Amino acid sequence: MSVDLMDALDKEILDAVQKDIPLVAEPYKALAEKIGTTEETLLERLRGMKGDVIRQMSAIFDTKALGYKSSLVAARIAPEKLDEMARIFNQHPGITHNYKRNHDFNLWFTIAVPPNSRFGLEKTVEILGEMAQVESIRILPTLKLFKIGVQLDVKKESEANDKAAPNYTEEMRQAAMQIPLTETDIKVILQLQKDLPFVSRPFDDWAKEIGISTEELLEHANTLVSRGQMRRFSAVLNHRKAGFRANGMGVWNVPADQADEIGLKMGSFRAVSHCYLRPTYPDWKYNIFTMVHGRDMEECEAILQAIEDETGITDRIVLYSTKEYKKTRVSYFTPEIYEWEEKVAEQLGL
Repeated sequence: MSVDLMDALDKEILDAVQKDIPLVAEPYKALAEKIGTTEETLLERLRGMKGDVIRQMSAIFDTKALGYKSSLVAARIAPEKLDEMARIFNQHPGITHNYKRNHDFNLWFTIAVPPNSRFGLEKTVEILGEMAQVESIRILPTLKLFKIGVQLDVKKESEANDKAAPNYTEEMRQAAMQIPLTETDIKVILQLQKDLPFVSRPFDDWAKEIGISTEELLEHANTLVSRGQMRRFSAVLNHRKAGFRANGMGVWNVPADQADEIGLKMGSFRAVSHCYLRPTYPDWKYNIFTMVHGRDMEECEAILQAIEDETGITDRIVLYSTKEYKKTRVSYFTPEIYEWEEKVAEQLGL
């Protein structure tokens, strides 16, 4: 379904499910009442959009708060080998986003490894770099989180310079990282990361699978939210199908002594979905990353220009994704990564 064919109710639903799906026994009924429609109509519309405009409806966890190590990684690969080598990176189950971008560092991916990874993050990236014959590879972990959370303005209600306070902060992440996970936490996480079924009481079967009541499952889910380990339970949209055909990673060279102030200011723009402080290298001088999504490149450029105008930071470039190699979600506490590590260790004699 093209966004141009959606009516006002479709767009209202998409805005609502991106923000939050209530963690209650009958979430669709609660959501329908909030929107001003019926549960039956809501479910019918959602079923029509699932797999097209709606990519997934599930828990969105904070990777680091669950003990995982994660990072953005930039690689420079000979252009004629890029497609082939992207497939090598994609074999790692912890690589969730992998794009070709318009820069000498032409492959950009995100990777996460569990706390008990055999190799750890740095060694994993090193191994992948050798397997993919990279010319250079740079690990760009988050040094400070200013904002995280994609929410596309499907109804076209915002302007380039509109502001919105972040709903998840560095302080929340740091506090969440101090809370160890229990076995029950992990059982609940394994359920909540699944795609939510389109039935009136979707959490009942999940609770039954791990031997607890629906009320206990939802209470535990809400605890994960209050701790900051789960950021929210919501829908993730297919950006292009939702009308957002361009994504620009605006990277900025900000003086170190201004990074906190400028980062918070950049993250306050509603159109910025992610804003991070990351390390620099001799061949990479940009330390603040702002991700923006637009209906076209012109809209992305307008957002980034508004940020430049407000902050006074002019040393920047924009990296646009020109090819999507992989886009999925991290699957927490599942065996695939361990199987990949075992296979690679055997192949390389590690």
